[in-house]
Amino acid sequence: MAGILIAGRAVGPNQPPFIVAEMSGNHNQSLETALKIVEAAAKAGAHALKLQTYTADTITLDMHEGDFFINDPKSLWNGASLYSLYQKAYTPWEWHEPIFKRARELGMIALSTPFDETAVDFLETLNVPCYKIASFEMVHLPLIRKVAKTGKPVIISTGLASPSDIQDAVNAARGAGCKELILLKGTSTYPASPADCNLLTIPHMRQTFGCQVGLSDHTQGIGAAVASVALGATVIEKHVKLSDDEGGVDAEFSLNPATLKLLVGETARAWQALGKVHYELSEQEQKSLQFRRSVYIAKDVQAGQILTQEHVRIVRPGFGLAPKELDNVLGKPMKTDAKKGSRLRLDMVS
Repeated sequence: MAGILIAGRAVGPNQPPFIVAEMSGNHNQSLETALKIVEAAAKAGAHALKLQTYTADTITLDMHEGDFFINDPKSLWNGASLYSLYQKAYTPWEWHEPIFKRARELGMIALSTPFDETAVDFLETLNVPCYKIASFEMVHLPLIRKVAKTGKPVIISTGLASPSDIQDAVNAARGAGCKELILLKGTSTYPASPADCNLLTIPHMRQTFGCQVGLSDHTQGIGAAVASVALGATVIEKHVKLSDDEGGVDAEFSLNPATLKLLVGETARAWQALGKVHYELSEQEQKSLQFRRSVYIAKDVQAGQILTQEHVRIVRPGFGLAPKELDNVLGKPMKTDAKKGSRLRLDMVS
């Protein structure tokens, strides 16, 4: 699978996983906190900082009852209306420029998820190098087409999606000119259970849709993300927060800076460990051969004596006869004397 470039950075199977730190609404409506999250994400080693670009009015209706009210005891947001939730969680559009500027100054790529066409127009004025489509928006095909027409790489989360939904989204993106597409396997529950992640879908998606596949991870911790690398994930998106004490609308499934740093390091190590199909010993492993077992003389034996189990043992180190040769020498006469601790060789027996 070919790599792609996002703001000059290569993303693909020949590179360590591209780690996207999703701020979401964990700034708690404080620009100061938002900028601190940017700084913490950069210090932790994240490659990109992502925002979500919407307002309550661009994503839902100003309704506080019926279909627009969250009534689910298992939801983190039970008891809130969609409108009030998005009012609390959204990132003011006037904050985008200073947040992006700070991210770029710190060496991160700055991008966002637009939730409607007006958000795309706004983000184009900020020269974002890549767009992300949220899993709940992947059925919004006009939005996907709008993003694809920019000619920039597109990342699409696929939580909640059936194969036909994914194919529709892929067709919409490619049909509108998208040449560089990445899908993200996701589980759209918050927080997500590892048991529901089904990471084995990643290679199947890559083969089915002919593009890179990564992971939008809403589990707690980093285990699922590290495991996804072994299955070929090239992009990993994780929500981040300033600290465990600060909280935020997505705090329960967001990483603190220390755990984000661990994620960056461990996913890079997991990618490095994949290597290639390889059976030859490394130089360091060659040195360790001496600690394998081999056949040594365990009791003094004289020339002419029949070699028996009493005279030999399979022990460490590995300088003696290979254990697989033992049956070829037992029961045969010795050609020479041999003292306890001597290496047994094939030419020592008749």
